[in-house]
Amino acid sequence: MLEFVITAFVTFFVVIDPLGILPIFMALTGKKSVGIRKQIAVRAIILASVILIAFAFAGDTVFRFLGISLPAFRIAGGLLLLLLSIDMILVRPSGLRTATKAEEDEAEESADIAVFPLAVPLIAGPGAMTSVLLIMGKAGSDFLIQLIAMSVLISVLLLCLLVFIFASRLMTVLGLTGVNVIGRVFGIVLAGLAIQYMLDGLAAYIAILKPFGA
Repeated sequence: MLEFVITAFVTFFVVIDPLGILPIFMALTGKKSVGIRKQIAVRAIILASVILIAFAFAGDTVFRFLGISLPAFRIAGGLLLLLLSIDMILVRPSGLRTATKAEEDEAEESADIAVFPLAVPLIAGPGAMTSVLLIMGKAGSDFLIQLIAMSVLISVLLLCLLVFIFASRLMTVLGLTGVNVIGRVFGIVLAGLAIQYMLDGLAAYIAILKPFGA
């Protein structure tokens, strides 16, 4: 149980990467008052929570409908997280968490940055959705374990909210260099987790094929 909680927390925290989002949040909200900044942060976290929790419980059903097995998703999901980890280690923008110029212009015109790009794709992006499904796959059909997984997810999102609320102070203390260094460390951890997910998926797939003499 403890191992599962630790794995879930590390996976969610590293993938969502609140400190990595911090400079972007400051760039988007730097000219706004502290009160407005907090409102944006709360809205973004609430929306991201709804999206990720809904995906956690409905995503597996969708994949089953499409004929995608859990082992196959573990391999594909692990590969996706590995690509994200490489971007984190090299400190370069990831296609999984960035918006196109047209999307950025639309968000600026609508002035609803809490929805886009904060909630999606920065917090509840493909990487986060993938990690949620992978952790729920580890939880299996045990509803209690699933609730624990969601509790861990919510705790990470609350930490993300705290990072947003104290964004100015954190940027003063850490600086952009400090944030990048932490991001590289998170990237290395995520790379290890990603490879483990791929190995788990491959092992499960081999176990399925064994009875057929493959």
